[in-house]
Amino acid sequence: MMHTKEEKLAGIGRLLDIMDKLRAGCPWNGAQTIDTLRPLTLEEVFELSDAVLQKNDADLEKELGDLLLHVIFYAKIAEEQGKYDIADIALKECEKMIFRHPHVFSDGHEVDAKSVSENWELRKRRENGGQRHILDGVPKSAPGVLKAMQMQRKARDVGFDWEEKSQVWDKVKEEMGEYQAELEAMDAAADDKERAAAFDRAEEEMGDFMFAVINAARLYGIDPEVALSRTCEKFRRRFTYLEDHTIKEGRRLSDMTLAEMDAIWDEGKSKGL
Repeated sequence: MMHTKEEKLAGIGRLLDIMDKLRAGCPWNGAQTIDTLRPLTLEEVFELSDAVLQKNDADLEKELGDLLLHVIFYAKIAEEQGKYDIADIALKECEKMIFRHPHVFSDGHEVDAKSVSENWELRKRRENGGQRHILDGVPKSAPGVLKAMQMQRKARDVGFDWEEKSQVWDKVKEEMGEYQAELEAMDAAADDKERAAAFDRAEEEMGDFMFAVINAARLYGIDPEVALSRTCEKFRRRFTYLEDHTIKEGRRLSDMTLAEMDAIWDEGKSKGL
């Protein structure tokens, strides 16, 4: 049984009251600032992401609550400083959504999802007097994979994309070759100065290569963050199997040869880990 609108508003109101008491009565909560909350908020976002990927409704409900508390926390700090409060946040978000969805709130004519997506970036720019650059909305502090995906999607939305998705493979191969060449230059460097210069170029080329691979994933409808997370979890399962197997034998991984570890790794792989 879902709650009524009044019950929903009452729940939010109770959370606001609890935040007021926490700021006034709890030393830890009272000491927090937007700067100290930031890393904690990032943790909550990743925990929410885990719950989504695991399709765990109970955890998702919990993590959404934790993230909602953080929104209220930031709003409370701003309110104490006389800047804005939770009502300002909600009302500005309402106005933004109304502005970006004229097909719902004003002209009323029907459009498809593709048209909505194509007009989204243009309307976002109009919100700021038409002066914003398209990529300004991508957070500089976002993780690299996410940042690359956001940039590529925003560029795509204004027509800057490959004409055929298969064309991306030439770029992937080109960037991989340039990256490999710089790694080989590092190994062949005659001195530390030359090696440092090659390292700097290799780092840049690695970024170009990863950007191209992420672009290929996007074009083929694969989320690279999800794909990489799946691989990390697969590695975790197989490495944990290797570790547990070694412990049962009374041995240490550091005392084993690579061939011995590979044999156990393959055994775990054959079991579907």
